[in-house]
Amino acid sequence: MAGIWLDVLDEIARTCHEHGRGDLLQAVRQRRAQLLDPSLRVLVVGEPNQGKSQLINAIVNAPVCPVGDGSTTVLPTVLRHADVAAATVVQAPPPAPGRPAGPAVTATVERTPVPLNEIAAGVAGSYGRLPGGGPAYVEIGLPRALLGAGLVLVDTPGTDEVALLNGAAAPNRADAVLLVSDSTRDLSVAELNMLLHLTRSHPNVAVVQTKTDLVPDWRAVAERNRRHLAEAAVPAALIPVSATLRLRAATADDHALNAESGFPALIARLRRDLAGKADVLARASVGMTARTVVEQLAAPLRAELESQAAEEQSGPISRLHAAQREVDELRRCSTRWQNTLADEMGDLLSDLEYDLRDRTRQILRMVDEAFDTADPLVAWDTFQEWLARSLTEAAEANHEWLVQRCDWAARRVAGNFARYGYDVLPPWSMTVPEDLADRLPELERPNIDRFTASQKVITGMKGSYGGLLMFGLAMTLAGMPMINPVSIGAGALFGGKSIRDESRQLLRRRQATVKTAIQRHVDDFFIRVNKDCRDTVRQVQRLLRDHFTVLTEELQEAIVQSFRTAKQAADTDAAVRDQRQREIRAKITRLAALYEQAQQLSVARPAPATLGRRA
Repeated sequence: MAGIWLDVLDEIARTCHEHGRGDLLQAVRQRRAQLLDPSLRVLVVGEPNQGKSQLINAIVNAPVCPVGDGSTTVLPTVLRHADVAAATVVQAPPPAPGRPAGPAVTATVERTPVPLNEIAAGVAGSYGRLPGGGPAYVEIGLPRALLGAGLVLVDTPGTDEVALLNGAAAPNRADAVLLVSDSTRDLSVAELNMLLHLTRSHPNVAVVQTKTDLVPDWRAVAERNRRHLAEAAVPAALIPVSATLRLRAATADDHALNAESGFPALIARLRRDLAGKADVLARASVGMTARTVVEQLAAPLRAELESQAAEEQSGPISRLHAAQREVDELRRCSTRWQNTLADEMGDLLSDLEYDLRDRTRQILRMVDEAFDTADPLVAWDTFQEWLARSLTEAAEANHEWLVQRCDWAARRVAGNFARYGYDVLPPWSMTVPEDLADRLPELERPNIDRFTASQKVITGMKGSYGGLLMFGLAMTLAGMPMINPVSIGAGALFGGKSIRDESRQLLRRRQATVKTAIQRHVDDFFIRVNKDCRDTVRQVQRLLRDHFTVLTEELQEAIVQSFRTAKQAADTDAAVRDQRQREIRAKITRLAALYEQAQQLSVARPAPATLGRRA
């Protein structure tokens, strides 16, 4: 019968070895040796003063474990069969430095005999225990048929935490566990937590409710405790007993009192467990061991799968996606900076032309206002100097604005590369030319008609002749001669008026001639300066275009190389990760198959709670 579950247990051990879990492998080997041992090791646990020691005394019908207010179980007490009653303190050597404490090696333990009348001192840890030694326990041999059948009882120090039990009282070294709780109260939260922990690692756990003789309504307490166990999903039977009635019945050989004590059900349960250890209990234990081992082996595998899924979002694949986004962003950046450069240069040409046109118009308006009254013959030299200075200032202001706007445009284009950490402007030193005045067209003096003396005499004679003739003829009608003082005075008056009128007409012609000449000169100035500005803007545009094109190519080369590296790394990582995921899933599948195989061993096994209630 042992062959089936033993094969599964050996497969569990091989699986632990394959996964490199030496700690689990050692635990499985210990469980294997324990299940092959025909004896049934029963661990009695519980909080202090619940009647554990008295329970063991009642099971074997002998006062072997000290009880009473002055007695405290400090060392675990192992009760087994012996032909002659004897007691021994078994102590392991201290663990080597840097090496965790483990099961004591039989050949190296210290065994100190304890007189039977000193058992209480031995259990209290004050007799037979060597100073500086390792974990110790008290081993008591007793000639009893139940013990001779293979039952081994372990009395533990009172505690409500499984982690505090170790050595001979360690739960992993027990075949069955009895948690003792008296009838004076319901199961505590600490006891329920302890039961939950025990039932996760032991297939055979029962609750023994002691001291029923002290509580009249112990049946109500037992019923409430069963509800507590059901609500907490604890698969443990509850057996009410009275050790006092059991010991009194043994003394009086009273079978009815013994039945009233509840111990026949407990003893029957222990006998069934002892008889079924090699089959039912072993199958359930192997199933429990498989569940524990599979959970511990599968947990890191599942965690690794989850971590790989997380790494897929933040590893080479994410870097590949980021590199692809960088390539797309660089493409958009290239379009943006080219559009920005074209727009800025187009706006700059339009603004410069408008600015220069506005400045020259202001100059022409001032010229018109000046030569509406001034005589070019008198003010030309002063005016020529002012005009040259004004045009030079206009050209310089226009060029200065050109320099500022070119720098602004370059920075606007460079702003498109800010996310790449590039803010490098082209190496230029654009300034207003110092010889700008020499580049401007020279204003030539226009041909201006002068009003000479001979022209004045002729003009005066023409005007006086007309006046003389007109007034002379008029005077002849009055009988006066044509030439008379009146006609001569009129001729002189008309001659002077003709000279003044001709002089004003010549002035207006000179002013119009000068305005026309200045208009042509300003137009020539505008065309030349505007052409220089356009040429400069085109040169700047080509310089910026070439500069940022080279910068874009450098970025593109770096990003494409990064993309290729990321793609290669992503392909490699995906292949490695896929291979590792297949290995992990294969291991998880094998663990699941092993778990199912182990659970099939205990399919036909009755539940421990059902057995307990039947008992």
